[in-house]
Amino acid sequence: MVLAALSLLLLALMVALSFNLSHALRGKTRLQQHSDALAYSMATLEARSLNYFAVSNRAIASSYVAMNSMHASMTAASVTAEMYSAGESNFYQIAAMEAALSGNKCKHCPHIVQAVRIARKFRQASSQQRSRIQRLENKFNKTVKSLDRLMDSLHASQRSVFAETSQVLSGGTAHGLAKLQQINAPKASALSPGVGKLNSAEFACAIDGMPCRVSGRPGDTALADRAKEMTILSNATRTNWIANRGKPSLPRYLHPEFLRLLTRDIQGEGFSQPQSHLGTAKTVQNRGKAALHEGPSLQNTGQVISADEHGILFSQWKHGIGRSSYEARISSDVSGGEHVPRKSHSGTHDQFQGNYTSELMSCANKGHCFMKFRADPSPERDFGQPPVYSYVTQQLRAGDVRQAPWELNEAGSVKLRFGTTGEGTLELAAGEGAGLSKALVYYHRLGDWQEPPNLFNPFWRAKLHPFTASEASKVLDEAGNPDAAQLAETPRLPM
Repeated sequence: MVLAALSLLLLALMVALSFNLSHALRGKTRLQQHSDALAYSMATLEARSLNYFAVSNRAIASSYVAMNSMHASMTAASVTAEMYSAGESNFYQIAAMEAALSGNKCKHCPHIVQAVRIARKFRQASSQQRSRIQRLENKFNKTVKSLDRLMDSLHASQRSVFAETSQVLSGGTAHGLAKLQQINAPKASALSPGVGKLNSAEFACAIDGMPCRVSGRPGDTALADRAKEMTILSNATRTNWIANRGKPSLPRYLHPEFLRLLTRDIQGEGFSQPQSHLGTAKTVQNRGKAALHEGPSLQNTGQVISADEHGILFSQWKHGIGRSSYEARISSDVSGGEHVPRKSHSGTHDQFQGNYTSELMSCANKGHCFMKFRADPSPERDFGQPPVYSYVTQQLRAGDVRQAPWELNEAGSVKLRFGTTGEGTLELAAGEGAGLSKALVYYHRLGDWQEPPNLFNPFWRAKLHPFTASEASKVLDEAGNPDAAQLAETPRLPM
């Protein structure tokens, strides 16, 4: 009889224990699913932020290209007056040749007088053209200033996105992520503050120039190196007209009426022909023709927007020829820029403030900064691609026998007395459960392209990613669970 009663007791306890185990496993599964969903959702939002940085960096680079285009257009306008001046010089040369051919009888004297008159016509056309160019300068300067402000406003938006994303990563509830808990595990805790702080630190370490408080990560690159990266990109994306206009002969992008007056109409007979006409606009290190026409330079930090247009005008009329060079150059920088020749110039060209002129943390409203990826050479740290962690907890015990009668009591345990042997406690219901997850924000370009992570192409994605033992231990330690952190580093323990 006693044996039968004992058997029934053990059977009842095993049934209760089975119910408790099934309930705990169900709760733990939902908690882990919630942790996975939270880590993946935060990583997805971070990937979108990095993609926004890439797109807005492209917009900043496009602003440099637009500035180059404006300088190229203004220089092309300015050079027209200098081409007329070259025509004036050529006809004074022709007049001198006609005089040399006249001899004592002055056979070519009418030609001399006529050549001087044509030279004056070229001078008048040049003067009128300079007046037109001067009237354009105010609009030109306003456009450059607007583009300058656009670059700073784009970076301001990047900083705003960075701050909002850091808030999401540290709390795990902003921007609608709180709904995940309501759907997946309503009784789960919020993201561990220590783990949220680690997420924000990892995100900051992905941006070159942001304070990086994660040990073992590379330091910031030099300010000049960051500036060079944007300079190289913006110069590489210029259109052919901006970079190499005028090759190889007649600059047909100039107004047809201007070209007709220059080459035929003003002089009446003969011709004038531009030769070796070249033009370019570029983001350069300093002013001057040499910086504009040299190849890519590793020293170019992009402190000046400059454009140049030059060539030679050859003229033939009657018995004479003339050949004169012409040039126009415009630069914008913090020192007031330059406009060559000054006859076509009014005011200063100081609207461009230079490329990446101050540290990222002090670059909120000026300085032309941008978000640059902090590369890491170590494959163990995923080459600097930022991880995102989640650690949440939940009581797996219901604590209410009306909702979970298989727990038998609020403590979820049964005390057994074995005569003189003593007492024992059987824990029927699990206590607190924890969910630990990792996601990785990674860079992958579609197709067969292979390129390192960067913030100029929007190919950032998110995925759940396995832990290493040391990494899991670090996250558990940040979550305030040192016992689990120690257990995670146990050799041959599967993660």
